[in-house]
Amino acid sequence: MTIRKLNVVMICAHPDEPDMYAGGLAALYAEQGHNVRFLSLTNGDSGHYALTKPEIAARRRLEADRAADVLGLDAYDILETSDGELEPTLAVRKEVIRYLRQHEPDVLVAFHPEGGVSPDNRYAGRVVADAVPYAGVPGFMPDIPSLRKRMLVLLMPDMSLQTSYRPDVAICTDSVLEKKLLACDAHSTTFYELIPWGAGKLDAVPKDWPGRRQYLMDGWSIFGKSDRMLPALELRYGKERAAGIASAEAFEIARYGLQPSDSELDGLLPKTP
Repeated sequence: MTIRKLNVVMICAHPDEPDMYAGGLAALYAEQGHNVRFLSLTNGDSGHYALTKPEIAARRRLEADRAADVLGLDAYDILETSDGELEPTLAVRKEVIRYLRQHEPDVLVAFHPEGGVSPDNRYAGRVVADAVPYAGVPGFMPDIPSLRKRMLVLLMPDMSLQTSYRPDVAICTDSVLEKKLLACDAHSTTFYELIPWGAGKLDAVPKDWPGRRQYLMDGWSIFGKSDRMLPALELRYGKERAAGIASAEAFEIARYGLQPSDSELDGLLPKTP
């Protein structure tokens, strides 16, 4: 049976977020031959305690490239908006619409437009929610052909929404956990510098990969599964298998995208071993 190749786009506020919240999903799609690309709406240049903005932006560009190699992405695109300065303006909305029309996603993963502590994350979710309806309107930005299909939009909860989102879909990521860990490991400015510095624990960061792997597993819930995901995992895999799953990612189906039937949803999600 021939499997249709899907276009998958994940849009976030900062370089590292799709890796954190949907890196397993991205790796599964890429392994199965689908086209996967990330877009960060800011360059992450506020994400350090010592480096200058140009220095940290350059480092985060290199980190994103390494993560893209690990996950098998087609591209990891980063806009030049400064970290902390993202706003849901018409200009940004047009950039997102142009990106969506260029890459014609069947599946779009984004932040929730109504939540999240980080203003960049909230605004990233909002600008995507504002862009999707007009991506298919021919008379808006007529210089580039509008989309002719509705896309499935999956909302990924950031750390501040882990206990308040609606997990409509949950995906087992056990088979790609190592890729997700290595992709996050590539973002060393986030995981091994800025966040430990903010917690006063820079000295506790291991130097070798086995130590860092355990450090990530122990310190971040994004590499495991939560009780909140269990009903969606049981629905997809059955109770027995769901109980044995160690790593999973869950998403809310956005009301502004395709509302799929069960068979449509199955055709738009990656197959899991």
